[in-house]
Amino acid sequence: MKRLIAICVLLVTPGTGPARAATRLKELVALGGVRDNQLIGYGLVVGLAGTGDRQQTIFSAQSLANLLERMGLTVNATTMTVKNTAAVMVTATLPPFAQPGSRIDATAAAMGDAQNLQGGILLLTALRGGDGQIYAVVQGPVVTGGFAAGKTGTSQTVNHPTVGRVPSGAIVEIAAPSLVPKGPLQLQLRYADFTTSARIAEAVNKRFVSTGAPLAKAENSALVTVAIPPEYSSRSIEFISELEKVPVDADRPARVVVNERTGTIVMGGDVRISPVAIMHGNLTLSVQTNYAVSQPAPFSQGKTEVVPQVTVGAKEEKARNVVLKEGATIEELVRALNAIGSTPRDIIAILQNLRAAGALEAELDVI
Repeated sequence: MKRLIAICVLLVTPGTGPARAATRLKELVALGGVRDNQLIGYGLVVGLAGTGDRQQTIFSAQSLANLLERMGLTVNATTMTVKNTAAVMVTATLPPFAQPGSRIDATAAAMGDAQNLQGGILLLTALRGGDGQIYAVVQGPVVTGGFAAGKTGTSQTVNHPTVGRVPSGAIVEIAAPSLVPKGPLQLQLRYADFTTSARIAEAVNKRFVSTGAPLAKAENSALVTVAIPPEYSSRSIEFISELEKVPVDADRPARVVVNERTGTIVMGGDVRISPVAIMHGNLTLSVQTNYAVSQPAPFSQGKTEVVPQVTVGAKEEKARNVVLKEGATIEELVRALNAIGSTPRDIIAILQNLRAAGALEAELDVI
């Protein structure tokens, strides 16, 4: 049976511990116009030890035949059986301001029924952007994070051997379509919040004092515009560098994240619990059927029969209670639940019921 592990991350509350350190602005926002670009391509992985696509995967054989034809060798794809080749989709992320000649990582994933990409070599593959332009080409060995061994009935698979990475295998051919900010900068908050947006504008205006109108203005919960000061008019990159160092006391909503599949619970220390009494117990009902053989006496007219014997049992644990007073924190709740021996699944159920009762003063996200 799979074991559940509860991971509780408690953040120190400003009123109960040391003051929380301010966060740099670069961790809170992204600069408008400076963004990554997704690339995609179709390629072939060769050199597999018989774990490639089978004959029913037609497009891999056709791709190999087209590749050989460009090299001057004509082969009929319908009569070709190659088990050491696999058709893959290749993806990569082109970072902003990537220059021609720089290298990036790529990921190859099997499209057909290949069993394993371990030890394969990705042949030269063009990576295109959303506009159809080729921005990079990739080629190299595929590194998988797992393996598959054995045959049907006695096989073992670890992780996903049909997906692998080509580290630094993609070479950028065309510079990324990124624009150097020259006008008013747009700071896009990674997590929209009105309080954080207002604090960012306030911190920037304190750092860069302007004789005229304030440089920074909070447009909404997700956007702050900043004008470039006159002294940095020809040095916008230096201004952005100084802007990223501005400390901001970000405001984060109280939130509890629960993953019921793994039993993981992540809670912030600023989560508050209203006065509430919790009673929790388990009722276990078991029904068991045992089969006994009824054997007649020798020389009798009876028959040997199998007689089912049904046993029904019920077990109910005593209710365990927890009483939380006014102003209780999530840390006190966790300690109280651990004291009564609650399992991660019990804690998840209790948190959901607390939210339903309105006693949990936080957002509850179940993923």
